[in-house]
Amino acid sequence: MPESGEQGLIADEPLELEITDSRLDFAGHVWDVRTETFVYNDAKLTRDFVDHTGAVAVVALDDEGRMLLIQQYRHPVRHREWEIPAGLLDVRGEAPLLAAQRELAEEADLVAEQWNVLSEYYTTPGGSNEAIRVYLARGLAPTGTPFAREAEEADIVTRWVALDEVVDGVLARRLQNPSLTIGALAAHAARARDWASLGSPEEPWTRHPRLH
Repeated sequence: MPESGEQGLIADEPLELEITDSRLDFAGHVWDVRTETFVYNDAKLTRDFVDHTGAVAVVALDDEGRMLLIQQYRHPVRHREWEIPAGLLDVRGEAPLLAAQRELAEEADLVAEQWNVLSEYYTTPGGSNEAIRVYLARGLAPTGTPFAREAEEADIVTRWVALDEVVDGVLARRLQNPSLTIGALAAHAARARDWASLGSPEEPWTRHPRLH
C-alpha cells in the first residue's frame, strides 16, 4: 500500500486545489448544499457537499469528575439522544470560544472558569465541510438566570454522569452522538495524561474551512 507524506508524526495534510466552478444549489434554513468542480491529478472532478457553518461542543466536567449530558430530540434519526452542549457558529463574527460559552449557558445554565480546546473533527468529510471544535470546561457554576428554551430544546433533560460511565456507554454503543463520543473518549485519554494534551482556549482554528 503506498504511503503519503514524509515519515514522522502522522497528521492530516491540507491541500488547496484549483476550483473551476462553485455554485449554490440549495439554500437551507440551517445549512446549504454546494456543487464544486476542481482539478485533481490532471482530472476535473465534480462533488456535491453540505456547506456548513461549523459548530462547537462542550465537555463540562465537575469537581467529582462527572460529565454533563443533555438529552434532546433529533428528528432525522428519530431519537432523543444523549449529547453534550453544542451549537452552530451562526453568529457573524463570534469567536468559537464565545460560542461555546454561550451554548453552555443557553443549554445548561452554566458558566465555567477554566476552558481548553479538547478535540476537533470533521463530521462527514466525504460529504460536508462541517468542522466541530470540542472544548473542555471546568470550574463550573450556575448562571443564576435560567435560559428560556424553545422547540427541541424546550424539554432538554440534563444529567451528571461519571466520565468512566459515559465511556462505557460509548464502547457498548448505547450512546451514539458524535460530539459526546469524541468528547468523552478525548477527555478520558487526556485525563490519563494529566491533561497535557489540552490546547489553549484561544488556539487558532486553522483546520476550519471557513475560519482559516
